[in-house]
Amino acid sequence: MKQERIETERLILRPFELNDADRVAVLLREKCISDMTANIPYPYSPQMAVEWISLHQDAFKERIALVYAIVDKRSDELIGAVSFPLWDDNEAVIGYWLGVEYWGNGYMPEAATALINFAVSYLGISKVTALHLVENDQSRSVIQNLGLSYIENRFDLIDGVRREVCCYQAIVGAGV
Repeated sequence: MKQERIETERLILRPFELNDADRVAVLLREKCISDMTANIPYPYSPQMAVEWISLHQDAFKERIALVYAIVDKRSDELIGAVSFPLWDDNEAVIGYWLGVEYWGNGYMPEAATALINFAVSYLGISKVTALHLVENDQSRSVIQNLGLSYIENRFDLIDGVRREVCCYQAIVGAGV
């Protein structure tokens, strides 16, 4: 199965390419992105991006993860990522990050909604889970825009540190 391209009004979601590595490293140079995610180290190098991107195709073929580059249609510029870093049969956990200069423009809810709707229609996803660090208000806003229901707060071990996360879930079917 080939990873399909997804389009919205303002965005293109496409598989990452190895030549995206330098741009990924530039976008992830902001420490606040690392601070608000569970698995993006700081500092982030182009080589780390190459290694990350090189894992995507096999993970998709094995149906364990699905990762998309978010590209602005107007500028054709890579601005972030949206993914199911954990994907198992009909359930997926959604993850995302966006370059700081693109925050506050509604790009992430647009991209995440498109990914969820695609996954429902073409991959058989019926349950989506989202998590955010308790202090990550931007991510909370994205998840609320997606219409996922709050489930609970819990503590997860992230890079050896016990951190509080908020958990949300939705049963999806006709789209989000």
